Amino acid sequence: MARVFITGSTDGLGRAAAASLLRDGHEVIVHARSSRRVPAVQHLLDRGAQLVTGDLSIEGEVRQLAAEASGIDGIDAVIHNAGVLDGPGLLPVNVVAPYLLTALIPGPRRLIYLSSGMHRGGDTGLEGLDWAGGTTTASYSTTKLQVTALSAAVARLVPSVASNAVDPGWVPTRMGGRSAPDSLELGHRTQEWLATSDDPAALASGGYWYHQSRKAPHPAVMDIQFQDALLARLAAHTGVTLEAL
Repeated sequence: MARVFITGSTDGLGRAAAASLLRDGHEVIVHARSSRRVPAVQHLLDRGAQLVTGDLSIEGEVRQLAAEASGIDGIDAVIHNAGVLDGPGLLPVNVVAPYLLTALIPGPRRLIYLSSGMHRGGDTGLEGLDWAGGTTTASYSTTKLQVTALSAAVARLVPSVASNAVDPGWVPTRMGGRSAPDSLELGHRTQEWLATSDDPAALASGGYWYHQSRKAPHPAVMDIQFQDALLARLAAHTGVTLEAL
């Protein structure tokens, strides 16, 4: 059985994945933005899940969250599920937080980053971006392109870690809306499989997945120059490099 940490697990795909993994006998660490969101996962805590809290739009809280998670021994996998659709928190939540958590939580051998088919419409420009989120300087599509490239960069630079990105599809969550056409169950199954399965395909690294099938991402995702430029910007902003892995 695996111990899996899931960010953004008070609703939607994160909560569904946590419930499914617990049902299958795995240990789960759920994440809430604040204590006010804890009631949304109380039923999971009652079933044995552990809890960490922290606002991913605030860098100091992300660092504290990483320290809290690092104090939990034996985290096997992290599912970077949390995300926002719009507003100034796009870069801090969708890109900076997964970067920092990746660099600052030692030990997990499997990392799964939630992407989106919309990443294909993202902008590869890195100039003039407000990584702190004081203003909105990137689209949702751009942040998903960046986090998908982050996943590929980790796979390239840290061969001991299986790092993959997942497009969950357009699913009926609070973010996706009730009319979303894809299956909610299929939307979280791939993340769970990558986090826990001994299937050789799930143990591979550097993939971009949709419903347990590898797909071709935006060409920039596999562009080493783009990956390195993105990592350099994130390191300059945070003062943290992926060498911490």
